[in-house]
Amino acid sequence: MPYLVRCRPEVMNGLSRLRTSGWKVAIVTNGTADNQLGKIHQTGLAEVVDAYALSGLEGVRKPDMRLFEIAAMRCGVALAGGEWMAGDHPVKDIAGGQAAGFRTVWVDRGASSPDEKYNADYVVMDVLQAIEIIECHV
Repeated sequence: MPYLVRCRPEVMNGLSRLRTSGWKVAIVTNGTADNQLGKIHQTGLAEVVDAYALSGLEGVRKPDMRLFEIAAMRCGVALAGGEWMAGDHPVKDIAGGQAAGFRTVWVDRGASSPDEKYNADYVVMDVLQAIEIIECHV
């Protein structure tokens, strides 16, 4: 599976821009450690993020806010408000991010019904739009 995934260059550039503008960027994901680590390294994401927290390594899964806390700690920060979570799952990403006190951007890929928006701060159709929203809040 890790060898089948790609990350678009414009997404990599967007993540790099976030870091350059002062954001700490972390990946918080559920899944087995070997699969998720393989994806992070195969795509080059390891080079454009500050940290990652993987459920398969940590023994805790989103939406549990402890996974978000682990990612923040690895970024060298504490959760203090003002953080953002962008993700495509309305419960694991959006509700989980909200429980951690994050502002949220739901990347709606059309797989969920409109009533499952969980009051995300923003709803977009592409991760690039999520990056643009976060860039506007530096």
